[in-house]
Formats: sequence, structure tokens, C-alpha cells
Amino acid sequence: MAQNTRRTFLSNVGRGMLAGSLGTTLAADLGLSPLRASEETSPSTPDNLEPLISLMQVTPLPELQRVLVDKISSGTDLKSLIAAGTLANARTFRGHDYIGFHTFMALAPALDMSERLPAELKALPILKVLYRNTERIHAFGGAPDSAATATPTVTPDPNADGLALRAATRAGDQRKAEQILAAMNGQPRGEIFNHVQYAVQDSTNVHRVVLAWRAWLAVDLVGEQHAQSLLSQSVRFCTDSSQYRLRKNQPEPQMWTTLPAVLDQYKLLANAPGIRKADDQWVEDLAFTILTGNPDSATDAVAQALAEGFEQDTVAEAISLAANLQLLHDPGRPKASSGDKVIGSVHGDSVGVHASDAANAWRNIARVSNHRNSVVSLLLAANNSAGMRNGMTKEQWPLKDDQAERLTSKDKVLAMIDGAVRSKDQALAGAAVKRYHDLGGHAKPVFDLMLKFATSEDGALHAEKFYRTVTEEFATTRKSLRWRQLVGLARVSASEYGTKSPGYREACELLNVRIRTT
Repeated sequence: MAQNTRRTFLSNVGRGMLAGSLGTTLAADLGLSPLRASEETSPSTPDNLEPLISLMQVTPLPELQRVLVDKISSGTDLKSLIAAGTLANARTFRGHDYIGFHTFMALAPALDMSERLPAELKALPILKVLYRNTERIHAFGGAPDSAATATPTVTPDPNADGLALRAATRAGDQRKAEQILAAMNGQPRGEIFNHVQYAVQDSTNVHRVVLAWRAWLAVDLVGEQHAQSLLSQSVRFCTDSSQYRLRKNQPEPQMWTTLPAVLDQYKLLANAPGIRKADDQWVEDLAFTILTGNPDSATDAVAQALAEGFEQDTVAEAISLAANLQLLHDPGRPKASSGDKVIGSVHGDSVGVHASDAANAWRNIARVSNHRNSVVSLLLAANNSAGMRNGMTKEQWPLKDDQAERLTSKDKVLAMIDGAVRSKDQALAGAAVKRYHDLGGHAKPVFDLMLKFATSEDGALHAEKFYRTVTEEFATTRKSLRWRQLVGLARVSASEYGTKSPGYREACELLNVRIRTT
């Protein structure tokens, strides 16, 4: 790890450091559209979604897996099932329910996981998250009353914009916020997305930002006509948060004043996005500065980097690495929590997983949003990825392991990774991944192995989302630094192993897929 202080880093920000750049094309690596959120798109929409949506809402849970497998066998494609599950979720929970919106955030990543699996396994991650989805819908009361989910009738207001929306969510006025959002109907969905960011940016809560990003991506699954419905989940989440703050008589967040001050101090909105490149050491120094600073100093470091003209995505890369370092320095839970979150575990809502998912969402939002929202997203991401100094281990994972170091066969190391995860040995799993890399191994076999665990294990609501986070961040991180993302995934996979996702075993039986238990 680079032993660098904030003062040293800030003195280096302006030196140029132009060597090195991201060696991949985002669209090619991730399959993401280069369109920004201000541009219209016309995603293809699966046909006949309404019967599938009803199926997700009303089918008795003991019958769900069989019904879904029958649908697949009769020709219903997996994308249509996920699209229907997405709308069933949004209509039922509307951004209000903790397990509900966590499940929403897992749906699109599950589809991505499916596309990476061999043909006989493709349905497994889909069935897994749809089982969770319907289970929670039933617990929430089943199919919602259509009148309760109707969009408020309003007269279009030309003054309905992000500032007005933010004022309503800050006041906890849900009806007013929904009316303002409804008044934006007819605008390109990207414009609506940019307006919604004003409310989302009022807090660094991980669910707030990831829900917004996943809602944006879901539009490509379900169609432009549902954009407002999907994005309204974020509006309701923000309003709920304000209502809680007001009920508890809590003060306004400090960032409501400090963020505008930072934007003004560095004149970040006055200049076009920077184009300066950065070398590996610069990126690592910024990541370490963010990790070991407090939220204000981390925000200041990123603001200065942007003001000096460094590329936004290079700065975002450093923020992502800082979040990954939180995971690699996490001592694990000091005491057991709910479910399988035992002492020493790092899966689920751990500091490193949450920081990584949030940094990934802000990085993606910065890529597709207008200039103002891109800059603010990066400042918030830095603020959220800071301040772990007092809670982190001295040593960074992976810890040195003689067992792994002695192996010279990549196949044997890959088998060691598999065994380490299954024995819940976080340290060995991380060390073996590093050894595999040192031997010249390709990332794909490791990702394929981790994919099986992300498919089978419960993961405390985070397995699918975190797998998607790591695949994206690995693809967009420079070659010299990217493998630590995979080390983190191996550690989390070992932490979460041993608790199969509800419905997984039944799905395997219906698909005639063998379940490996040892």
C-alpha cells in the first residue's frame, strides 16, 4: 500500500502525472450504452408483461418455481421474467420496503449473471431472485391496490425541476414530490433522471444511490413508458428518509451547506470535464488519501483533483479502489448480527461491500449524467468512501499464505480457491486468488467460480449486486490494480458461503441440476 498523507497527495495533484490511462473501452467491456442521461433512448420492451407481473404477485410461493420453470420450458425468455419481476416489485413496494428494494436491486444483476452461465444453469440466478421477490410481495400483502399506486393527477408545471423536487423531498411531502415528478411526464427519461439526482444527492446512504442507479438501468428492461414509475421509487425513498429525520427532530445534514461551498471554492461547475491522465501511483495515492482521511478531507482531495483537470472516470477509479480497500482492511464483524452474519464475516451490509456498491453506483451515475450531477456524484462517493482509519486492520488483504505460495500449478490454485471458499477461509481464498494472478492466470476462471457461489448462496441480500459491482469495477480498473477487486470478491464469497438462498435447492431439482455440497 502506498504510505501517503493527504498533504503529500494534494501537493502532487497538480504535477501532471500524465502517464497511464484506462486500457479498456467501457462499452465493449460492460455492454453499456455511451448515451448520457440527457439523451433519449428507445429500449426494446418484452411483450405481454402484464400476465407475468400478475403471476409474480399472486402465485402461491410453493408453486412459484414449478410455474416459472414451465414458463421457461414453453418459451418465455429470462429477460421477460426479470422485466415482469422488476415491475411487480416497483408496483408493490414503491421504494418503501427494505427487503423489497434490496430485491429490486438484485434483479438486473441476476440477469447479467445468467448470461455468463452455461445453458443448463442460466435459469438458476433468475429463479433465485424471483423466488425472493414473490416471497416478499406476499409478506407485504400481495398484489397492490391499483388505486393506491396511481400517479397523482396534476396540471403540468413548467417549473417542475430538480430543485423543486428536492425541496419537496426535504420537507417530507410525498404527495408534492410525486406531483412534481408526474409533471415531468413527457420529458426524456434522462432528463427526469437528472432531476431526480437533486433529491438523491441529499445523503450518502448506499441504498439511496444504488436504488437510483438500478432504477435507471431497469428502464432498458421494461421500456421507456415505465421510466417515471421506476424512478419514483427513489423519490419515495428520499421522502421517507426526510420524514424520519423530521420525526426524530434531527438537524439538517452538514453536507447541505458544505457541498455547495466545495463546488464554489473549486469552481467545479464552471469548467468542462477534465482530460488529464494519471499514472498508477497517482491513482493509488488518491485512493489511500480517501481511505485514511475523514469525509471532508476526502471530498476536498477529489474536488482538487477535478479542479486540476483530471479525468472524471480516473478520479472515480481511485474512489472505487478506496472502497475496495475498506473491504481489504476490514477486520470483520466484531459481534454476530442477524442470520449468518457471524463474528469476522464481511458479507451483506458490511462496510466494504456497502462502500463498493455505492462507489460503483456513483461512478456509473457520473458516466451517464449531466456535468453538474457527474461532479456532485464523485464528491459524494469520496465522502462516503472515507474515514475508516480507526476501524481497519494494519495489514491489507490478501495476507501472505505459505500454502498458496508453494503451489505452481494454476489448476491446483484454482482448486484451492474453491476449497477455501467452501471452508469459509477468507484469508486463504484471498491469498489463493493473488497467487493465481501471480502465476499468470486469467481472471475469467476465477469469476466463473465466484459466479457459482453468488448464484447459490443467500449473501444476505447482496450477493448478486456485489458480484455485478466487482465485474464492472474489475473491467474498468487499470491492469496493475484490478485484481484486488477479485481478491475482495473471493473474501466475501468465503464469508457468505454455507447459507443457500431460499428456493435454490428446489430450482436445481426442477432443472435437474446437481447440487455440490462438499
